[in-house]
Amino acid sequence: MSAFLAKSLLYCYIFSSAFFVHKVHRANFHPLHVSTTDVSFNAQDGQMEVICTIFTDDFETALEKQFHTKADLNKADMHKAMDVLVKNYVDSHLQLKTGTAPLALNYLGFEINREAVNVFLESAKMTAPKRIDAEISLLQNVYDDQLNIVHMTVAGNRKSAKLDYPNKKITQVF
Repeated sequence: MSAFLAKSLLYCYIFSSAFFVHKVHRANFHPLHVSTTDVSFNAQDGQMEVICTIFTDDFETALEKQFHTKADLNKADMHKAMDVLVKNYVDSHLQLKTGTAPLALNYLGFEINREAVNVFLESAKMTAPKRIDAEISLLQNVYDDQLNIVHMTVAGNRKSAKLDYPNKKITQVF
């Protein structure tokens, strides 16, 4: 009798854990919430170039939360609509200053790179900055364990920093 009971419990355990693990695995596709922002001054063009790299699923969640609409960055037929959302999201969560006024960044577009999204921005022509102030809060509206890594490069001098939630400001002097 105890062997029958033990065998029944084992089957129940296997069945329920397979179901439970599947749900947990899907909900926690990747346990790390991180983005990178590369800010580089291109001396040849005289422009600041910015590339933000964000996990696609996290980015879609952030877009849906902020704009209350369905986001799918992978669908080609939704690319135009997603361009508007991505531009508006990045505009509201990334600000650079090289002086007293915010640096105007032109949105160039986004592309899918495997499980991540690269967002491209650039400034108008400018002189090489001596100081860059950045305020970056990408995905902090969704995850309280968000880590934003920021790389800044001017004249070949690269400086990096990490912004753990809730920190969102960084200054680098070159």
